[in-house]
Amino acid sequence: MKRRHALALLAAGSWPGLYAQDTNDARALTDLLRTGACAVLFRHAATEAGIGDPPNFRLGDCSTQRLLSDTGRAQSRRIGQWFKAQALQARSVHSSAWCRCRDTATLAFGEHTVWPALNSTFEDNSGQAAQTRLLRQRLLGIPAGQFEVWVTHQVNITALTGEGAGIGEAFIVASNGRLLARSLAFVA
Repeated sequence: MKRRHALALLAAGSWPGLYAQDTNDARALTDLLRTGACAVLFRHAATEAGIGDPPNFRLGDCSTQRLLSDTGRAQSRRIGQWFKAQALQARSVHSSAWCRCRDTATLAFGEHTVWPALNSTFEDNSGQAAQTRLLRQRLLGIPAGQFEVWVTHQVNITALTGEGAGIGEAFIVASNGRLLARSLAFVA
């Protein structure tokens, strides 16, 4: 099975040490999301080369930001196709205000809501602790049988889970903040 179509799942908690690369993993991940009381945190899809944003960065102006590459746009579409193929519907989809996150969310899921708690703190981490508290509070409100999708940045995923996230990587986090699974299914 090609890597881009495989579901590589590293699960913790109820599946300690499980790592596999076949269609049974897609079923396990689907079952986990259907159980709900969790959020899927995506690091935005692949971007143009660079780290952070250019010196002239302005949040409201996509022409000043590092944007999705062709690979990232295709990756975002694959994310949406996978969710559709599994008949999974998120309760809501939230995104950072950064254009690369908004574009990932739009291409994958269509509609989304910009939520400042998902904004990057790469250049200024003074608000990171407050943002992480907001993420944890929202997690507590996700009921069983439902899940949310959050498209964000590596710094926020690391602050919440203690783990680094690759481009387009998904982390499934329980309502209690525990990392349930890490999926490489969409990594280009």
